[in-house]
Amino acid sequence: MKAAFIQQYGPIEDVVEVGEQPAPPVRPHDVLIEVHSAGVNPIDYIVASGAMRGLMDMPLPMILGNDASGVVVEVGEDVVRFAVGDEVFTRVDPRRPGTFAQYVAVPESYVALMPHDTTFEEAASLPLAALTAWQGLVERAEVNAGDRVLVHAGAGGVGSLAIQLAKQRGATVATTVSADSVQQALDHGADEVIDYRSQNLAETGADFDVVLDTVGGQTQEQSLAVIKPGGLLLSVLPLAPATLEQAAARDLRVEPYFMRPEGDHLADIAELVSVGALKPYVGRRYSLDRTKDALLFSASRRARGKIVIQVA
Repeated sequence: MKAAFIQQYGPIEDVVEVGEQPAPPVRPHDVLIEVHSAGVNPIDYIVASGAMRGLMDMPLPMILGNDASGVVVEVGEDVVRFAVGDEVFTRVDPRRPGTFAQYVAVPESYVALMPHDTTFEEAASLPLAALTAWQGLVERAEVNAGDRVLVHAGAGGVGSLAIQLAKQRGATVATTVSADSVQQALDHGADEVIDYRSQNLAETGADFDVVLDTVGGQTQEQSLAVIKPGGLLLSVLPLAPATLEQAAARDLRVEPYFMRPEGDHLADIAELVSVGALKPYVGRRYSLDRTKDALLFSASRRARGKIVIQVA
C-alpha cells in the first residue's frame, strides 16, 4: 500500500518519504479502515523529528499519522461494534500510528461512526483535537452554564473546537488569538477575544474559572493571574515548577493531562457535530504525496484550523 513513512528520525525535509509499505495486520479486536482522509497534528512532526525517543520508541520504518476517517473493509474475529462498509473516524493507538496510508488497523474501542452529513475531510480533522478539548473541558473541568472559560490559541485545531464545546455547555468563553484571527474566533462563538500580541493577559483584569492551555511557557505563567481562587488551569503541556509554586500560593488548581484515544468520547463528539453544536474547521488540504509539505506547515505554527491529508 502507499504510505508516508520514516526510516530514521531527523528533520522533516530529510526523513519523510512516500512509497510502498506492507498493509497492517488485523488483530482479533481490530477494524481495518480504508483511509480517505487523515488529520495532521503537531505530534506527527514531533515524533518524526526524534524528540519523543525514549518515550515513544517504535520500530522503523514507521508510517506516520494518528487521525483518520474512512470505510471499514475488514473486521477482526472478535469485533462486535462495526461491520464492513461502515464510515468511521478514529484516533489510533499512539503505539500503532499509521494513518498517512491507504489502510490502517485500529482497535474497535478507538473507533466511532462518522457524524451525519460530514465529509471525510471534516471527520478526519476532529479526533485528536476534539478529544483533547472534550477530555479537558467536559471530563476534567466539568464546565457548565455560568462558568467563565479562557481557551488559549483559539484559531488552532484544539482551540477552535474548545471554544465551541465550552459555549455548547453554557459557559462564557474568551480566547487568545492574533489580530488576523479575531473574526474566526468570534465566528466559533467566543464572547471575548484577546490579541496576545498587543494585550498583556495578566493586565486584562479577567477572572476565569477554567483556563485551557495548549501553548505553555510564558502563556502558562500569565494565565495564573486571571484565574479565580479555586479555579483550574488545564494544560496539555508539562507544568513548570514556578507555575506550580505560584498556583499553590494563590489557591489555584493546576492539572496537566494528555489526550487518550476513546471511541465512546468520539461517539459523543459525533452526536454534537451531527446536530450542528460543533463545526469542524479544515484550514488546508494536501495530497498524500505532499505529506512532507503538510508536516512542515504544521511545524511552522501558522495553521488556522486543521490540516488534512487526502488519501483516497
